[in-house]
Amino acid sequence: MFAQPVALRHAQVVTDRGIATAVRYGTNVLSVDTAPSPGDHVVDLDDAVVLPGLINAHDHLELNHYGRLKCRPVYGNASQWIDDMRPRLRNDPSLQCGQAFRLADRLFIGGLKNLLSGVTTVAHHNPLYPELRFRFPVRVVRRYGWAHSLGLQHGAAGARGEPGGDVVARFRATSPEHPFLLHLAEGTDQAARDELGQLERLGCLGENSVLVHGVGLSDADWCRVVRRGAGLVWCPASNLFLLGQTAPIRQFRDACPMSRTRICLGTDSRVTGSFDLLDELRVAVEAGLMEPAEALPMVTTNPARMLRLPDAGRIATGLKADLLVIRRLADDPAASLIAARRRDVLLVAVGGRPLVADPELAGVFAAHRHPATLVRIDGAVKLLDAGLARRIQRCAIHEQGVECEK
Repeated sequence: MFAQPVALRHAQVVTDRGIATAVRYGTNVLSVDTAPSPGDHVVDLDDAVVLPGLINAHDHLELNHYGRLKCRPVYGNASQWIDDMRPRLRNDPSLQCGQAFRLADRLFIGGLKNLLSGVTTVAHHNPLYPELRFRFPVRVVRRYGWAHSLGLQHGAAGARGEPGGDVVARFRATSPEHPFLLHLAEGTDQAARDELGQLERLGCLGENSVLVHGVGLSDADWCRVVRRGAGLVWCPASNLFLLGQTAPIRQFRDACPMSRTRICLGTDSRVTGSFDLLDELRVAVEAGLMEPAEALPMVTTNPARMLRLPDAGRIATGLKADLLVIRRLADDPAASLIAARRRDVLLVAVGGRPLVADPELAGVFAAHRHPATLVRIDGAVKLLDAGLARRIQRCAIHEQGVECEK
């Protein structure tokens, strides 16, 4: 049977044209700020906030079942952290246990982490493994080029030991229409500060370059990045944990006003980064580097543009119905997002299909002809797509805070 259209009304709907009060959707968004049509399943949201599904612009999906790991209080460069981790991966029984899980389960936990925080699209910084292509909890960017970094071109970087990759060869093999993802300047030392110049000399700084971290960039470096049409994925929680500081985002924006659309936010993995994208947003704001209204585009429109995803990051008629509904926690929708935690997520829909919802929105599952089951997420009762709940129960790795019915 065909799904029944859903009409969300009495809401704060964040669209590309401002705040609306209603949205109708099936698989795609059918209309914005219009009355429900006959046959719609109507939901009154009592002024809850409806956002585009969030975009996590940088994650290593297979690493999110570990806790934070480091051997020194502060590193001058992420390469030093990698050097510290190599012997631990060989000798630490707990890390060997983590590596022994099936890759499918490790990747799934990364997808689940993102979904439960309202992310509907994620950029995975590693090969596009087959396990990411089918029945994955969130959309994964599929058309991209990548190399790990300038410093790890020949060493193992992928989950199956794949090399970090020759930067020049991989950049040249990436279509200009697709993003090229690269860790760059992930440090505070001279080596990190020199990396942008090295990348330019190699001819690998282009309009499709998406540079991750950028802690070692100066204001002048950043302006060069912007002039070339490239952009930055900022991961403040990971930077602060490893390096003791992060990219000076406010300075970057003051130095080059055009940069407002060229910065987006990523979580990195839980090995060094935040618990999820909601936590990352709070870190970004609490670090005093931006206001909530400045952070919102970094997880919606900016990554959609930089990752070449024309139908993501916005709510507009005809686009995919990737939606996040959260409680109203502040007067402004962006401020509500910054204050939100997983228990405040009322609905996550991917292509209109509800995957997570509050029990009060059970009718949305019925409208889309998908059964749901009760679970607890951080102690709050939620509904989860029944197929997703079964996948959680089969997974050998437990996602913290998630309890399914037996």
